[in-house]
Formats: sequence, C-alpha cells, structure tokens
Amino acid sequence: MKVPIEVEDERDDERHEAAEASEAEAGEQAPEGADGAEAAELDPEEERARVEAAIRAGEEAAERELAADAGKLRAERDELQKKLASVEDDIEAAKKEAADARERMLRLQADWDNYRRRTAAERLAEKERAAEQLVCSLLPVIDDMERAIEHAGATEGDTQMQQFVEGVEAVHAKMLAVLSKEGVEPIDPAGEPFEPLSHQAVGRVEDKEAFDETVAQVYQKGYRMGDKVIRTAMVTVTYGGPKRPVEPEGAPAGDGDKDGHDAPDAEAKEQ
Repeated sequence: MKVPIEVEDERDDERHEAAEASEAEAGEQAPEGADGAEAAELDPEEERARVEAAIRAGEEAAERELAADAGKLRAERDELQKKLASVEDDIEAAKKEAADARERMLRLQADWDNYRRRTAAERLAEKERAAEQLVCSLLPVIDDMERAIEHAGATEGDTQMQQFVEGVEAVHAKMLAVLSKEGVEPIDPAGEPFEPLSHQAVGRVEDKEAFDETVAQVYQKGYRMGDKVIRTAMVTVTYGGPKRPVEPEGAPAGDGDKDGHDAPDAEAKEQ
C-alpha cells in the first residue's frame, strides 16, 4: 500500500528525532575508554532496527485506519445505492400506476362517448319507428276516406251527400297536412316509369301507345317518409309499347318526377 507523501515526511522526521534521541542516550550511557567505543559502534544498528520497527508499526496503523475508513465509505456507498435503487423502483411504479390510470380513464371516456352516441341513435331510431308505426296505422284510414270521396263524386244531385263529402275532404286535407309536416308524402305514380323500389305491380296492361313499363293505373297510393318508402304503391304496368329511351348521363332532369323520369306530357309529345 502506498503511503501519502505527507505521512512519509512526518515519518522521516520521527526517524530523525528517534535517531537523535538514541544517539543522546548512547552518549550519556556509554562508558569511557574502549568499552564505550564498542557500545557506540553497536547502538546505531539497534537504533536503525527500532526506527524501522516504528516505521512499520506506523504504516500498519495507517493501513488499518485507511482500511477502516474505506470500509465505512463502501458501506455508506452501498446504502446510498440501495436507497437510490429503491427510490427509482418507486418512481417506476408510480409512473406505471399513472399510465394505467390514464389508460383506464381513456377507456372509460371512450366507453361513455360510445354509450352516449349509441343511446342517442337508439332514441332517434325508436322515435322514427314510433312515428312510422303511427303513420302506417293512419294510412288505411286515409285510403278509406279517398275511396269514400271518389265514390260520392259519382253521385250527383244529393245535397246532403255533397255536404258530407266536403266535410270528409276537409278532414282528409288536414290529415295530409299533418303528415306532410312529419315528412310524409304520397307516391302517386300514374303515367310515370315503373320503379320497383317504390311501386308494386299487381297487373299488366297492354298499351302500344305508352312506353313499355309505364304505370297505367294506381290502385293504392304509396307513401314515403323522409328517404324511406313506408308503403309501396300498388299499380298496373303497361307492356307492348315502345322502349323508353335512355337519357344520357349528366343530363338535367326535365319536368318529370323527382327521379328524373320524363313527365307524361313529354312522353305524349314524343309519341
């Protein structure tokens, strides 16, 4: 083990002092004459041995002290490292717990948003179904009123019956107005091209003048609520006539129906 320079200097001073003290004692104790000279010749060796022993003892003591201090420092370092590792573990655990809590919060927020959207959509769908069911339950009543009006129109001269028909017509008009506010509109496709999505063919009629697949007669009106057909129109369809010309893509719709089909007047002009 290397001894610091300051310690070596101190030990050199100690050796010099010890040597001087030994020489002084030797001078006091040495007898005069030949015996004193022999004793003086032996004293430096003994003194050197004592000095070397003292140096070794000092070095060993310094080594023990340094070893003890180093052991304490190592123990403190190990303790600090353990505490640091424990704190780092706590920090990592806290970070993981915070991340897990955030993930749970995000999942709950997403679930809540999905629940709100789903329930809102379900409420809207339920409202639309209820309105559709109510409208569908009123359609047969409207059909009966229209049949009664049509049948009464064939009779003439009966003033009382005419007043009754006018009252039925007024009620019929009010019911249609109420349904119109709810987005309900009739499908009355007489003279229009047959549309399978909104028309139900109940018969075929030969007509060589009209375009093929044209609605000849409407037995029962259909109804559309918004974009949904809630009841198809019962119609008869023509056959045996000329084929309907195909309109070019992008051509503007004429005065026909909302599907872009030609109106009956235009068809008549073409014929």
